[in-house]
Amino acid sequence: MNKKIWSAGLLTAVMLIGAGCGQKPGAAPDNTPGQVTPAPDDQTGQSNNGTSNGSGGSSTGNGSEVTTPETKTESIKAYYTNPDMMELVEGTAEISYKEDQEKYEAAYQALQKSSNAEMIPLWEKIGLNSLKFENGALTLDVTVPDEANLGAGGESFAVDAIKKTFFQFDEVQSLQILVDGQQTESLMGHVDLENPMTR
Repeated sequence: MNKKIWSAGLLTAVMLIGAGCGQKPGAAPDNTPGQVTPAPDDQTGQSNNGTSNGSGGSSTGNGSEVTTPETKTESIKAYYTNPDMMELVEGTAEISYKEDQEKYEAAYQALQKSSNAEMIPLWEKIGLNSLKFENGALTLDVTVPDEANLGAGGESFAVDAIKKTFFQFDEVQSLQILVDGQQTESLMGHVDLENPMTR
């Protein structure tokens, strides 16, 4: 009788141990999916990073678009003299520019050339070294070679031509002409030059 009870107890113990061992292999597959689960999370993280980089790129693209100004075209008045250099003649010129500084440079270039034989440019041989516009004040630094000397009449027309050309822009309140970086009393030695010229 005791042997039967002892055998039954031993059998029960063996079954319990066997059942416990049987759960351990089952636990390993449960952990395996647990290890696989982070992989999609990592991939999601990578795709999020990719998205971040992508949106960063489009931000840069948007920034570039904002900083690129459009080209504007404008018809302006430009002033010349007649072939006999007896009067100031008003003409028109088409200028293209993106920023205000380029507008003034284009206006100066319009004074240097003419496709009309009856309109002689007074500033053709006077080189522009630099140009600056700030708070309504436009400053031109020019070089006046000997061959640009037009005599008293021509110099007077040249000064009037540049004043009329630049003062057509409402924002230009004063015009300072420097010769090789220096203020001068006269552009070509014949006519007094205001420092600066004002409206």
